[in-house]
Amino acid sequence: MKVEFQETTRKMEKTLEVLQEDFGAIRAGRANARVLDRITVPYYGVDTPLGQVASISSPDPRTLMIQPWDGSLLKPMEKALQASDLGINPQNDGRVIRLIFPQLTEERRKELTKQVKNLGEGSKVAVRNLRREAMDAIKKLKKNSEITEDEQKEAEKDLQDLTDKYIKKVDEACAVKEKELMEL
Repeated sequence: MKVEFQETTRKMEKTLEVLQEDFGAIRAGRANARVLDRITVPYYGVDTPLGQVASISSPDPRTLMIQPWDGSLLKPMEKALQASDLGINPQNDGRVIRLIFPQLTEERRKELTKQVKNLGEGSKVAVRNLRREAMDAIKKLKKNSEITEDEQKEAEKDLQDLTDKYIKKVDEACAVKEKELMEL
């Protein structure tokens, strides 16, 4: 009997997706609409994601333009953006809101790089925890005599290979984000 790791693979893939989403919220020197993904605006009494009540465009590499579909949302959007952790003051001209992203200072780039490393470490820990859970399941199968010792050894080796593959993917994702942050 060969031990399959579809569930573990799916969870490791999800860990990678979450890491990419977290990276999307870290702004580099250029404007990226993904930094607005977590911002919500009260709309008819319900907190609604900004992207669902406005069109977001990027007229140039360092500017995001937010145009609400309902003009009455301009003030609440401005307040939500000011209250967010973006650190950018929105400019409201009565029709659209502009977010102008300043060039990052060297110090800020280094802070963001540390943040990327911390997120990467957290993802690696999550992947290793998934490996531990799968390893426990393999040992349980062996204990219940559902697999032989050779099958256990092979399953453990396959699981380690899978873990190494995802740790490498996390490292690669971190390297790409760090390179993006350090570009001037």
